[in-house]
Amino acid sequence: MQNSHYRSTIAELLNDSPIRREDVVKNVREFLMVGEYSLAFDTLCGWIYEDDLAISPAYHARLRKVAGDMDAVELVEDLRALIAEPG
Repeated sequence: MQNSHYRSTIAELLNDSPIRREDVVKNVREFLMVGEYSLAFDTLCGWIYEDDLAISPAYHARLRKVAGDMDAVELVEDLRALIAEPG
């Protein structure tokens, strides 16, 4: 995956994430701006996990796709427990 694709993909994941803390959103965006895509992705996933935020199965699948490219599969698999059941 090219760097510009990482930037846009992680930005989309951030926009669609359950994270509402402005300081966290700002940090992820700053990492993206300076090209620190791994840190941006780690921060995004870390806050979802730490704040115990529910995610959809589809959102988790999107995270897994990026994680495979970034060698961060274990980080995303930890989020599996946060997948909300549809309905």
